[in-house]
Amino acid sequence: MAYLTLKGLNKIYPNGFHAVHDFNLEIEKGEFIVFVGSSGCGKSTTLRMIAGLENISSGELQINGVRANEMGPREREVAMVFQSYALYPQMSVYDNLAFGLTLQGVDEDIIDEKVKNVARILGLTDYLDRMPRALSGGQRQRVAVGRAIIRKVGVFLMDEPLSNLDAKQRVTMRAEIAQIHRQTGATTIYVTHDQIEAMTLADRIVIMKDGYIQQVGTPYELYFKPVNLFVAGFIGEPPMNFIRATVQDGCIDIAGQKLNIKANLGHHAKAYEGKDIYFGFRPEATVLGEQENSHVLEARVELTEMLGDNTNVYVNIGPHNAILKVTPYETPEMDTDIVFSIPMERTYLFDAETERVISLEDQAAPV
Repeated sequence: MAYLTLKGLNKIYPNGFHAVHDFNLEIEKGEFIVFVGSSGCGKSTTLRMIAGLENISSGELQINGVRANEMGPREREVAMVFQSYALYPQMSVYDNLAFGLTLQGVDEDIIDEKVKNVARILGLTDYLDRMPRALSGGQRQRVAVGRAIIRKVGVFLMDEPLSNLDAKQRVTMRAEIAQIHRQTGATTIYVTHDQIEAMTLADRIVIMKDGYIQQVGTPYELYFKPVNLFVAGFIGEPPMNFIRATVQDGCIDIAGQKLNIKANLGHHAKAYEGKDIYFGFRPEATVLGEQENSHVLEARVELTEMLGDNTNVYVNIGPHNAILKVTPYETPEMDTDIVFSIPMERTYLFDAETERVISLEDQAAPV
């Protein structure tokens, strides 16, 4: 296992494109870190700088306290799993798993022991004599993961390893990767654009946008304590609802309905008087009907999506659109008027200019 320090990493390409800006992060031994963000946000570029596949324009990468900027990929003792499986098609599963160790000149008996142990962990024991073309996508990805974990390295790097799998295979492989990490305790850096993968796998998540880190935290912290509008809207499915409004006398007007947000603003109330803010709430935080200590709104139901364990209810609040998440037993009829509540502690306010959250120091996340 290794620990990593990334100090002010920047990646600037010859054409002047600045892909990664001032990336700072401490990664502890055995941690499972996930870089997540939309396509082009710089997450894969950062991973490739760690792997030694991209030069670092400025800043410093340390592995176990030693500067690694000038080290080659092999010297860094990292193993990488790519989006494409990158298996040797002419080799059996056994030979694909053994190949790296064979190149290192490891004794055949030790190779055999390691290959069979990794095959057992990954459920590949019955497929060792098969060629990659005879395997399913999920099985091929397991072989790719096996090739990485069979080597004794300090860091595992995974670049969107599940993106080529169908939805069912992704769920299965997600569980298997989590189990492998528990068994090996290896320091792992994982890149994905899928927030569900990030939330279910990570010890900590790094959310990126346009080459900049937006927030680093546990899945709980990112969900309940987002620092800005982007993070709040990125984490959660369906995404958080946002309604722009102006603060007047500690209240906001949403389609003629006044909500008193003084309790949410706290000591910020005076500073935001007359300014625009975003009023945010998650679909799953809503409750049909009126409740105490809640913001109450009237809405018109436009569409419902029955999903089995819950129903997404699309509503109009005057000119504003929102999504509510309710139990299937409470699904309202379309084209009807409803009233719903949002507990005050489950609402968020964001500065419309900076898009930063307006937080109360003594306000705790809901449990």
